[in-house]
Amino acid sequence: MKRLLTYNILACMAVMVFLAIPLRSQAQKTQTHVIGFYNLENLFDTYHDDGKNDFEYLPDGLNEWTDVKYQKKLQNMAKVIKEMKEENKMWHTILGVSEIENRHVLEDLVADPQIADANYQIVHFDGPDFRGVDVALLYRPSRFELLDEESIPFDFNSEKITFSLDSAGQAAFHTRDILMVRGLLGGEMFAFYVTHLPSRVGGKGGDLRSRGAEIIYNHSQKLMQEFPGIKIVVMGDMNDNPTDESMVVYMHGKESIDQVEPEDYFCPFISMLKAGYGSLAYQGVWNIYDILLVNSNLAKAQPGTMRIIPIVKKKYYGRIFHKPFMTTEEGQYKDVPFRTFSNGAFIGGFSDHYPTYIVVTNK
Repeated sequence: MKRLLTYNILACMAVMVFLAIPLRSQAQKTQTHVIGFYNLENLFDTYHDDGKNDFEYLPDGLNEWTDVKYQKKLQNMAKVIKEMKEENKMWHTILGVSEIENRHVLEDLVADPQIADANYQIVHFDGPDFRGVDVALLYRPSRFELLDEESIPFDFNSEKITFSLDSAGQAAFHTRDILMVRGLLGGEMFAFYVTHLPSRVGGKGGDLRSRGAEIIYNHSQKLMQEFPGIKIVVMGDMNDNPTDESMVVYMHGKESIDQVEPEDYFCPFISMLKAGYGSLAYQGVWNIYDILLVNSNLAKAQPGTMRIIPIVKKKYYGRIFHKPFMTTEEGQYKDVPFRTFSNGAFIGGFSDHYPTYIVVTNK
């Protein structure tokens, strides 16, 4: 009788433990992540990099770029990242950045006391841009497991696009590489593309930005074939609006999730641009060049897996982050992003772009 009672007690305890395991496991797997992008507007150090045209960002250069100014810039960038953490009650798990000179400036940035607790790690490749500006990705290793990274060069190998540059112009053209980072987020396979598509300065045509988008799209489609179910986020300074050809035609960007087919991307910022939102202003016109798009696997995810969620007014799936301290308060550029330089003078601002982000969760 005593043995039977003991056996029953042990059996009940075993059942309780068995039932408790999935509950604990489920609680551990419930996660929310902030994924964003920020153009840091010329985050240069004070040293010359061989082969790069960074002379204006030297102490004796045009911008008289001293260590005092550099430290102020770092503090400003860190302040914005910290403020986003305060608003979201969590650090970004993934933060893509552009207009950074090298890995050194990112090491200085992530070590800033304002954000050091996030323990951001860096993925960066030196690219071919003449000025030396690159893209990179910051990630938190406690929340994202890095598996692979790749630097994808720009090329002119398109069957669909007619280029304005002749063969000599194409040979002389250099722009930022595209960064691809793949890994596990919430136990699921993710890939992140970070890009800074060719500038509009100097009359560069939309064909170049369309080609950049085409390169990303084609690479991502191959990745989806190699890793069925992979969830993809494309982010960057596109130098185009989400309604432009590069994003709509060559990135297959759709305004609503209902429109997204398996080969498409959902672009939350199309509806936001139409509603009057902006991440940067030029000659009094607001644009959204700082764009994130997600593939169909993330836009139309199965319940209980990572999916994008609305975060602004329970309607918009993107967020353009700005606070009063990030905005010019007076003068010719009142109410636009408070930048580092204005008319050649150092004014100690932040960036000429506001950062943007999305939120994904499996709740």
